[in-house]
Amino acid sequence: QLQLVESGGGLVQPGGSLRLSCAASAASGFTLDYYAVGWFRQAPGKEREGVSCITSSGRNTDYADSVKGRFTISRDNAKRTVTLQMNDLKPEDTAVYYCATVDLTPHSLQSICVSRGTQFVKYWGQGTQVTVSS
Repeated sequence: QLQLVESGGGLVQPGGSLRLSCAASAASGFTLDYYAVGWFRQAPGKEREGVSCITSSGRNTDYADSVKGRFTISRDNAKRTVTLQMNDLKPEDTAVYYCATVDLTPHSLQSICVSRGTQFVKYWGQGTQVTVSS
């Protein structure tokens, strides 16, 4: 079974930046190369929501309106990682961030991954805490 591992969370001041990474654990024997991947987040008392998604090729992406222009998703298939660069962070970005594989075609990913992607997740990571506070 594919096991995902996130890293890069932490405490940052408003306006700061963090870089989250997602990779398949070596112990699982799988890689992310052939999977579309999404980043999702869950704040206390709120439902888990989509943040950004990327196809296996890296050519197609989707972003939540709340993070457009501030977050960038990318993947390095040589390093077998998916990265979420988060800039200009705001207190409302505070949440546990999860990476996950999403079972969506490239066309569908661009239109529904952020809004409905949790319905298409096959594997979840354990999550990493991001706290934005002064």
